[in-house]
Amino acid sequence: MSTVMSQPEMDLDIFNRLESNVRSYSRSFPAVFKKAKGHKLWDVNDKEYIDFFAGAGALNYGHNNEKMKRLLINYLEEDLIAHSLDMATVARGEFLQRFYDIILKPRNLDYKVMFPGPTGTNTVECALKIARKATGRNTVISFTNAFHGMTIGSLSVTGNEAKRSGAGIPLSNTVFMPYENTLKNGSSIEYIEHFLENRGSGLDLPAAMILETVQGEGGINAASYEWLRSIEKICRRFGILLIVDDVQAGCGRTGTFFSFEPAGISPDIVCLSKSIGGYGLPMALTLIKREYDIWEPGEHNGTFRGNNMAFIAAAEALTYWETNKFSKEISKKAEMMSSFVDFIIHEYPELNAEKRGRGLMQGAACEKAEFSEQICKEAFNRGLLMETSGPEGEVFKFLPPLTIDQGGLEKGFQIVEDSIKTVLNR
Repeated sequence: MSTVMSQPEMDLDIFNRLESNVRSYSRSFPAVFKKAKGHKLWDVNDKEYIDFFAGAGALNYGHNNEKMKRLLINYLEEDLIAHSLDMATVARGEFLQRFYDIILKPRNLDYKVMFPGPTGTNTVECALKIARKATGRNTVISFTNAFHGMTIGSLSVTGNEAKRSGAGIPLSNTVFMPYENTLKNGSSIEYIEHFLENRGSGLDLPAAMILETVQGEGGINAASYEWLRSIEKICRRFGILLIVDDVQAGCGRTGTFFSFEPAGISPDIVCLSKSIGGYGLPMALTLIKREYDIWEPGEHNGTFRGNNMAFIAAAEALTYWETNKFSKEISKKAEMMSSFVDFIIHEYPELNAEKRGRGLMQGAACEKAEFSEQICKEAFNRGLLMETSGPEGEVFKFLPPLTIDQGGLEKGFQIVEDSIKTVLNR
């Protein structure tokens, strides 16, 4: 396999010696990677890996997408604008127009587009901020097993104990309610309504509810469309803003561009990041219903909210959504994935596993977390990148690029099954 330039010999020692202990994925995937294309990566020893990880959902369109790459090369060679804060640029304007024409207008969505900064936690932070500003209230309802980011505001609405403990200060102004199917007895909808209706419950009227339609880091828990519609009804009844965090589940991951589309709901605020940048470039959007876009100029800003290379790649990525062809392809692959998850649950009862997820965001929750951890480790040794999910790491999850072909999926599934056999035989 040829490379553009010679690669120096490198191993993990330099990372162990010089990089902070906070690194995680270099521990889960102990190799030094040098090249990637489509749904594959190669390490410095030219070992090939199938990608069922996709940059934690940032690479829905695969590694080094050819059309996006050519546009980026041409853009750089012409010395066009790279960094621009929130100044008007051609690249920014073209993305906005295409996003309106291809995504918002056909779905009858009247959102103002905000560029809050380059990451998922940035878009969540400004969603919480504008919800509080628009309502004049402080409290936000989040849900059990939620993950919304690692900065203080987004961490306050994140449920994971290990993540929250890293804050070092109290995380306040948030109340957690049960996500669907987390109560052993009774309905989570009735539970939430009871707290909001009861003046003695101690719950102040919230500014917003924030949720993921499929909880990515929380265990690939997929909310039913009926539950999502019920949550929206509660929000409308009590004048609470509904925020959907579509950072991982959006951009086609569940089959439609927005994960909430099939539920027929209309969130007041939508958070997008990860694959909105198309090429894996840092980019985030906060979509705000027009009546709540009450920011003063510069009231929320950031130095890197003008990544013009990301605008170029993101505008090209929207080509996938000009028709429903891509969405149908995702649905067919999702059916393959769903059948495979059913197969391994039935074929390997020793796992005592439960099916999770939706679209190309699925997994199996094992009764014993060590099973999922060992399966992911064995899969890596066999040439597949796959990570765990859930509060105990009990889920091994499949998150391949949406552009992966049938052969890539089948080869990946075979590695997963072989890994399961190996782990169980131990």
